[in-house]
Amino acid sequence: MGRTPCCEKAHTNKGAWTKEEDEKLISHIKVHGEGCWRSLPKAAGLLRCGKSCRLRWINYLRPDLKRGNFSGEEDELIIKLHSLLGNKWSIIASRLPGRTDNEIKNYWNTHIKRKLLSRGLDPKTHRPLTDITTFRAEYPKEANDDSSDEGNSSTLSTEDDNSSLINLELSISLPEISPTMPMNSSVEKTSALNALCLCYNLGFQRSQACACQYHL
Repeated sequence: MGRTPCCEKAHTNKGAWTKEEDEKLISHIKVHGEGCWRSLPKAAGLLRCGKSCRLRWINYLRPDLKRGNFSGEEDELIIKLHSLLGNKWSIIASRLPGRTDNEIKNYWNTHIKRKLLSRGLDPKTHRPLTDITTFRAEYPKEANDDSSDEGNSSTLSTEDDNSSLINLELSISLPEISPTMPMNSSVEKTSALNALCLCYNLGFQRSQACACQYHL
């Protein structure tokens, strides 16, 4: 057996609240207090669900709501409380006057979680992230954001690495003999001519690969 509905949903309004509905809810709570949300809509003359009235009052209409961005002190307090309580947003909200549990939950998922990851901390355990594989498995969206930034830098570094590669192409050339080099004997002249023959320097005999006349 499920829980009985708080009101007859077939006869309730849905969608955005009007200004007149807000005024009725505020006026009733000022006089009678919050009371029982199940019976409040009928007593206040509202064709709304009791849950809708409660959320409208808590998240938008109550006078002690704190508007604006979260401060640095609130951020640190949320982080500290989350490390102790986990995702118990209603209890965390009770320690931050003027903030709602839904507001804190949304702020955690959109801002504080990224702040912890930038510090190298796991948002679930508040412990250091030491395994990059675990980080990518637990937080794929954040990992993809980081990898896209790393990809841009790695492309630049690859180009720089390629520009510094050494040309290892083999180049073979014949040794040069200066025409002014003195030849004191026929033996020296023959040895110099042999140096010009590539086949001779590679060890081939004249009869095998070269018909050069300068072989010894």
